[in-house]
Amino acid sequence: MTGSNFQRRMTRALAAMACATTAVLVAWPGGAVAQPSSSYPDKPVRFVVPYPPGGGTDVIARIVQGKFQDVLGQPVVIENKGGAGGSVGTEMAAKAGPDGYTVLFTLSSHTINPAIYPKLNFDTVKDFEPIGTVASLPQILVAGPQVPVNTVAELVAMAKAKPEMFAYASVGNGSPGHLAGELMKLRTGIKMTHIPYRGGGPAVTDVMGGQVPLLWVSIPAAAQFVKAGKLKALAVSTLKRSAAFPEVPTMVEAGVADFEVDSWYAMFVPTRTPKAVIDKLNKALNSVVADADIKTKLLAQGSEGVGGTPDALGKTVSAEITKWAKLAKDAQIKAD
Repeated sequence: MTGSNFQRRMTRALAAMACATTAVLVAWPGGAVAQPSSSYPDKPVRFVVPYPPGGGTDVIARIVQGKFQDVLGQPVVIENKGGAGGSVGTEMAAKAGPDGYTVLFTLSSHTINPAIYPKLNFDTVKDFEPIGTVASLPQILVAGPQVPVNTVAELVAMAKAKPEMFAYASVGNGSPGHLAGELMKLRTGIKMTHIPYRGGGPAVTDVMGGQVPLLWVSIPAAAQFVKAGKLKALAVSTLKRSAAFPEVPTMVEAGVADFEVDSWYAMFVPTRTPKAVIDKLNKALNSVVADADIKTKLLAQGSEGVGGTPDALGKTVSAEITKWAKLAKDAQIKAD
């Protein structure tokens, strides 16, 4: 073998080894696709939570954060980026590199926002790949301690007698709580003003302080305050009661027919993220939600671990985008 031939073969071999052990970018229609190294992840993974600290999404993300670190073998960093019903943080995640190191950890408002906001700077379906559903849970209707009602029936009666008395807060336009409040207005005929917040933490604080009388919010954001007697739980939004608050009736049980709003927390990555990365994150997710300690912590917050495949979450997203678009039209729900 001549020296030049040997040199060319060595160069090709070294190049092949480099491709097998390091991440590269390859051409792809509409952008570049990151090709993962066999050691993914080999640096910290960022969970973008598109709501402020203290809200339900943040609470659930922090419950699973430590176990994800154990399973992935790398630190998991939570970055809260609230605003516009979760749209600000979601846009930031959509524009991140498709390498598996930025994960959108969000609420089911992900499928509601397209019906509420006329112009989003991202496409809910085209700009994201689903990883899997972390947990599902009801929304809960709570009143501040100073509000003179203890049941939904009392609330409806008082709201009809004094139409301008009540307002309700939510974690933002397009949130499940926003839809629950508007559906409640539609089904009962009462009038309430919607007060959107940037997240569950600030909303809970203001309802406890008397600035707003009512709040529709995910159970994790309100659970500790209901248990401490600082908020009064009136009803939950699902067709069955919450395991965390079995004494609290559903809206249907409280006399409001045809009422159901489910909510969930799920993980997504930017589109064009390699399938190998998606599969690894999905496997980690299923391992985390199957952990006995995580199950207990989720149940304490009124939520249940779900898991499942990326395809199952993708079907949920498609179905709910259609469902919420219809409800938004029927109830004339718009971003306030």
